Amino acid sequence: MKWNQLICPTRLGQENRSTQNFDHRSQFQRDYDRIIFSATFRRLQNKTQVFPLPGSIFVHNRLTHSLEVASVGRSLGAMLSAELIKRNELDWELASEIGAIIASACLAHDLGNPPFGHSGEYAISDFFQNHYGKKYQSQFTNEQWNDFVQFDGNANAFRLLSHQFIGRRPGGFSLTYSTLASIVKYPYDSTKTTRQKFGFFQDQKQTYIKIADTLGITKTEGQYARHPLVYLVEAADDICYQVMDIEDAYKMKILTYDRVEEFLLPFHKEEDSTSKTLKTLNTIEDKNEKVSYLRSITIGKLTNECFEQFMLHYKEIMDGEKVTPLIQSISSKSLDALDRIHKISKEEIYMQRDVVEIQIAGHKIITTLLDRFIHALEKPNTPHAKNMRSLIPKQYDINNPDTYKRTLAIVDYVSGMTDVYALELYRRMEGISVPAFY
Repeated sequence: MKWNQLICPTRLGQENRSTQNFDHRSQFQRDYDRIIFSATFRRLQNKTQVFPLPGSIFVHNRLTHSLEVASVGRSLGAMLSAELIKRNELDWELASEIGAIIASACLAHDLGNPPFGHSGEYAISDFFQNHYGKKYQSQFTNEQWNDFVQFDGNANAFRLLSHQFIGRRPGGFSLTYSTLASIVKYPYDSTKTTRQKFGFFQDQKQTYIKIADTLGITKTEGQYARHPLVYLVEAADDICYQVMDIEDAYKMKILTYDRVEEFLLPFHKEEDSTSKTLKTLNTIEDKNEKVSYLRSITIGKLTNECFEQFMLHYKEIMDGEKVTPLIQSISSKSLDALDRIHKISKEEIYMQRDVVEIQIAGHKIITTLLDRFIHALEKPNTPHAKNMRSLIPKQYDINNPDTYKRTLAIVDYVSGMTDVYALELYRRMEGISVPAFY
């Protein structure tokens, strides 16, 4: 793959328009602005990351997580830009755009996640596998059916960014080809995977093929390789969620400061107790600030190690050969420290009562909403169905004669809800609460 082709300012849905910059922003900087000013991005502030949305204690939600991932991604992009310029593989003008492309993709990477975190993904899949949605299997092709029973937020993000909803512009967000390709961690459809991870629904398959072919993404035995920048977007996400969950657990009083130090200090602690890290840490008295410092230097260390792995596997990545996620190839010391974080996260953080309860509640809420709206499509002329259909914004194509696309429209609507909105709508539909009358 060639960088001069991979970095492409052409916009989806605006292929015939000029890519010339008409203001001080490049096309890729405009991608970043377009995402961050969108209502879709703002809604991430009311979508769960791990812990329930905050009361008096502010923990990460999908929006703050995405902003932090974008910050790390921009740093990785700056490192790659400098390296490509030094190697004379790309001119300064194009190389300088890599940070904006990665940061934009990082902002967008979670846009397709439904309410209530990963439990929301499972709830949508489960609705079609084991609940009322199962009756539709005979009405879909095998490929279309897989889109629902293996529903994945990654594929949903690509759909959200590229699909033309009713009344909206062609090309969805009309982002550049390079930014769109940089969010596709799994460059294949739902038929090419044995687990719930894939990059695009059948409805967007041709869109991805057009983008990948234009960018010159390598194809082997019928399957596309990743765009090289995907590795850095993925690394930024991996780095942030690993470390930030520990900080949030401290804020929620799940972990004491001593335990946070037990998990984060091994990334830096040398045999010599007079190391720079320990010296700096000992000058800080406030424990909250100590945690912030440990989090900061840990993210910095992992960022550097992931970039080292990118350059170590650079030829394989550019040749389109399969390379494991960068964070899985870092130093043994860092991997051991990450393994300890994984273990504590699974055993203590993710199994916290509040976390488990919101997963259970979220599953019930999403299943109920899908059930009610799917039923309303089946008998559209009954008074109740008309009321239900009136709740669905006009941008969703619920009148499409194609059952697959009509069902996708309902999934679009439900998966795009915030946790708060889904909960309130569920309560009203179930008669648990009603709008106040005056």
